[in-house]
Amino acid sequence: MIEFTITGEQLWARMERAVEKVNERLRTTVLEAAKVPYAVVGGHAVRAWVAQVDEAALRTTQGVDILVRPEDLPAMIAAMTSAGFHHRHTSDLDMFVEHPEASARDAVHVLLCGNVVRNGDEPNPDIEPTTKTSDFQTLQLKTLVRMKLNAFRRKDQVHLLDMISLGMIDASWLDQFPEKLKSRLQELLDDPDG
Repeated sequence: MIEFTITGEQLWARMERAVEKVNERLRTTVLEAAKVPYAVVGGHAVRAWVAQVDEAALRTTQGVDILVRPEDLPAMIAAMTSAGFHHRHTSDLDMFVEHPEASARDAVHVLLCGNVVRNGDEPNPDIEPTTKTSDFQTLQLKTLVRMKLNAFRRKDQVHLLDMISLGMIDASWLDQFPEKLKSRLQELLDDPDG
């Protein structure tokens, strides 16, 4: 059995700091000041869309995923490093961390427009058109859903199921996607409780 070795007050302070660190990574004013076109994607983009429907359904995630065009990556690296982030390139993935020893789970992950993540999948979309939230730019909902269906990892399925449960996605969306993505969405619609 695992026992807690810190007090409740220390635990709350650590939990609050973890959320603050994620919010710091989400501050994209550095990119906006450097005029680097971008879109926040992944769990935080889903969170922004879900918040418009039901803030009680929000999930949080440590990492921040940002989609940029390949030609804008050098400008992004310059902007982020000048803001104090450390650039790391490993396994064909670019990321930014707060300090050199930081975990990849606590990073700003870079996804490149046009890149294919896995063989047989669609390439990442372009960032345009974007939608502006109060804090950052993200993709339009249809494009974000398409990315989630394309990736279709467990966390992507959970994000899609959240949107299905809130009525943001339903069977009327099926005809908007090619057969492979359509069948993935149908699978989730057929068994929303997993």
